[in-house]
Amino acid sequence: MSEEAVEFADRPDSSSRNPMTGKRLRIAVGIATAGRKAILDYTLGLIARQTRLPDALIVCPATPDDLNAQLLSDLPFRTSVRTGKRGLTAQRNQILAEATLADVIVFFDDDFFPQLNYIEEIERLFVESADVVAITGRPIIDGANGPGVEAEVALKIIADDGLHTRDRSVEPTYGTYGCNMAFRMGPVRELGLSFDENLPLYGWQEDIDFSRQLSGAGRIIDAKALRGVHLGAKGGRTSGVRFGYSQIANPVYLIRKGTVSFSFAGPLLWRNVLANLARSVRPEPWIDRRGRLRGNCMALGDFLAGRIAPQRILELD
Repeated sequence: MSEEAVEFADRPDSSSRNPMTGKRLRIAVGIATAGRKAILDYTLGLIARQTRLPDALIVCPATPDDLNAQLLSDLPFRTSVRTGKRGLTAQRNQILAEATLADVIVFFDDDFFPQLNYIEEIERLFVESADVVAITGRPIIDGANGPGVEAEVALKIIADDGLHTRDRSVEPTYGTYGCNMAFRMGPVRELGLSFDENLPLYGWQEDIDFSRQLSGAGRIIDAKALRGVHLGAKGGRTSGVRFGYSQIANPVYLIRKGTVSFSFAGPLLWRNVLANLARSVRPEPWIDRRGRLRGNCMALGDFLAGRIAPQRILELD
C-alpha cells in the first residue's frame, strides 16, 4: 500500500515548555484507527485542545476512508499519515517507525477521549521520574466494560471532570492498558521493540506483551492524573468468534513466548471463558457471547490438538 509521511519534528520550541517542570520532551501521539471516522474527529479535536500540544500526531488508518484528511491538515501541530497492513499491531508498528525523533510516544485508541491536560501530565511524569519507561491511566468511565459511551456523553464527563488534578499518586502495574499508554522511546529503540504482529486484527493483549518487554528497563506505572473516557465503541471490532478464539490463543501464545506469566494470563483466560459460558444464556445486547463461547471452544480444541495459534483467527468468520 502507499505511504504518505510528513516531517515529524525539528528542535523543540522553548515557548511550549511544561510550566510545572521547566523541561520539555519531544512527544508524539499515535493513533491506529479502523472504521470510526466520526469518533476519531472528536478525539483529534480534544488533542488539538490539549494544554500541552504534542510535537507530532501520527495516524495509521486501516483504509484512507477512515480518516478526515481536511481535519488533520487543520491541526495546530505536525501530522503524519502512515498506511500499511491492516491490524492493530501492524498499524502501531507503522507509528513507531515514524516516531524517529520522539522522546515519548503516547498511544490513544481512536475512541479514547483524553482530558485536556493529559499530555501535560505525561510530560511531567516522565521528567520527574527518569526510571519510568511506561505509563498508563485508568479511564474515568470505560465503555469497553458495558454498552459503550456516546461521544456527547463522554465530552460532558470530561468537561465536568475539569482540569484540576485531584490525585497525582502513581502505583506499579503489571502492564499498560492499550486505550491510553505512553512509552519512553529510548529503551524501545535500544531493545528494538515492536508490537507482535503474530497477534492479528484487534491484537488482544498486545499492550501487555509490549509493555512487559520494557519491564527490565524501568518502572511501569499507573498514574491517577491521566484521565479520560474510553468510549468502548462497538464499531470496527473483530467478530465474536474471532475474539473468543483470541481470548484463549493469545494468552497461551504469550505464556509460551515468555512475556507474560501464567499467574497473570491463566486467570484472565478462564475468567473470560466462564463469563461467556454463564452469560450465553441471556447475553448482553452489545456482546456476542455465543460467538465468543464458540471461539473459546474452537481454541480449546486446537490447544488439545497442538495447533493453537493467534493467527488462526484469520481463517475464521
